[in-house]
Amino acid sequence: MNRVLLVRLGALGDIVHAIPVAAALRRAFPSACIDWLVSAKHREILDLVAVIDRRLVVDDRGSATGGRSLVETVRELRRERYDVAIDLQGLLKSAVIARLSHARRVIGFSAKYARESLARFFYTDVHDPGGDGMYADSEKRHVVEINLGLLTPLGLAQQTPEFPLDKPDSAAARAAVEESGGRYVLLNPGAAWPNKRWPAARFGQLASALHERRGLTSVVLWGPGERIFADEVVATASGAARISRQTSIADVVALARGAMAMVSGDTGPTHIAAALETPLVGIYGPTRPERNGPWRADDETVSRAAVCQCHHLRRCQATEWCLLDIGVPEVLSAVERRLTARDARLKAGEPNGV
Repeated sequence: MNRVLLVRLGALGDIVHAIPVAAALRRAFPSACIDWLVSAKHREILDLVAVIDRRLVVDDRGSATGGRSLVETVRELRRERYDVAIDLQGLLKSAVIARLSHARRVIGFSAKYARESLARFFYTDVHDPGGDGMYADSEKRHVVEINLGLLTPLGLAQQTPEFPLDKPDSAAARAAVEESGGRYVLLNPGAAWPNKRWPAARFGQLASALHERRGLTSVVLWGPGERIFADEVVATASGAARISRQTSIADVVALARGAMAMVSGDTGPTHIAAALETPLVGIYGPTRPERNGPWRADDETVSRAAVCQCHHLRRCQATEWCLLDIGVPEVLSAVERRLTARDARLKAGEPNGV
């Protein structure tokens, strides 16, 4: 096999969860050309993935953000004459693009696992992971494992996930180290879905408690439209938290590498930290940690997914928002356990406590 196209347009966390597919392909086919089709909004993370040969950037939302139009993209894909196109997104749009590439084989999920079931009709090879579906309550496998299953039609057995992310230079990360003495916890109060956001004031109280108990500074991440949450964390932290500089994805990677731990809901920076093996405490409600959470045995999750009435909905539709049931003491206990496990691994001589 000489030329492979991966199709995963977005979003940030989903792209991170697909990186092990590229890593496994590179290991199995070291001389192959591996290209990745990505939305202009989300290409930045792929700049740090060295196992990819080309990032093909499409302006799939008509936002004029630097990518090619869909028509221009399809023309470019056809010129490449791919042996295989793998649709990791499972949307009609992504499936159609993969098929229009004229790749000899187009691999995608069965109807139960594709986000839009009709996508499967555009594949030449359909992979059924078994089970009841990607979003079924009974599905306990992590999405990284499910994604790697798409390599089964190529004869590749289940792979150990690898996340080959570069180590970027970052002024934001250097500042965090200098201002905290190298001892900081990364707090991420934002998320694209409103019902994934644990209250910012509680993050602030958590920062205050971590400073009191362990002398740790909290560095607060924020992305586009999230500065208001970061400011509230700092305002309620009694001087124990500082707001990060405005960050690029490369900054988030560098900050996560240097953090003693990270506390966050189910969102892109969380999955970056998990890929980097940053000690994690995840806060979950409308999504299940078994599917979307950290996968290291020492990592912690505080979850209300079992009682949430709005699984995979962007806004809470219940009378009682499940994340409000999660108090600061519960999250603080989880952070204490995670830091204790990290300290024990460091004492045992394991690098970085992971």
